[in-house]
Amino acid sequence: MCVDVLRMAALRAAKQALRKEIKRRVSELSVKEKQRQSQVVSQKLFKHPKYVASQRVAVFLSMHDEVRTEEILLRVFKDGKTCFIPKYQSTESNHMDMVRLRSMEDMESLPLTSWNIRQPADHDHSREEALDTGGLDLILMPGLGFDRAGNRLGRGKGFYDTYLERCMGHPKGKPYTIALAFREQLCEDIPVDHNDVLIDQILYEDLE
Repeated sequence: MCVDVLRMAALRAAKQALRKEIKRRVSELSVKEKQRQSQVVSQKLFKHPKYVASQRVAVFLSMHDEVRTEEILLRVFKDGKTCFIPKYQSTESNHMDMVRLRSMEDMESLPLTSWNIRQPADHDHSREEALDTGGLDLILMPGLGFDRAGNRLGRGKGFYDTYLERCMGHPKGKPYTIALAFREQLCEDIPVDHNDVLIDQILYEDLE
């Protein structure tokens, strides 16, 4: 018991230190460079066979330190796919839904949260939740850091890990997961525990 407590404390400390380091790296990127890398990653996504084959796609609305997703949203609608976006519970929980977004105009009408991202208001219960209907084919994953083995470092809330567990209970099963990353978010090794769900693939600008 004592060993487990110490191990979990060490893991939390390692994650926190890595979050700080990655945030520092990304903060040194100019707006122009973030936009450039976002463009490269978006083009990789549009050619990806899993994106091409997917009809029901969940897209995160990007924060300032994440790959920009506006162009991806535009393309999802242009390609006639059904789009879902995260709706985070505002209370102290890790509950998240993926709710239907109908257009770019629909997105622009959404209120801003304290994280400065748009999402439906708490009282907006009119939107279809992906798991209540046909499930999802593809989830585009945000995160602070990633390694090439598919491990992901989130912001510590567990929203996506918990949601993916719910997906596994859906008749359609777990959707394919693609993380979108700046090169500066790639790490040699991400510390993980049993609650952390592996990502199927990470897209970034590969200079090798």
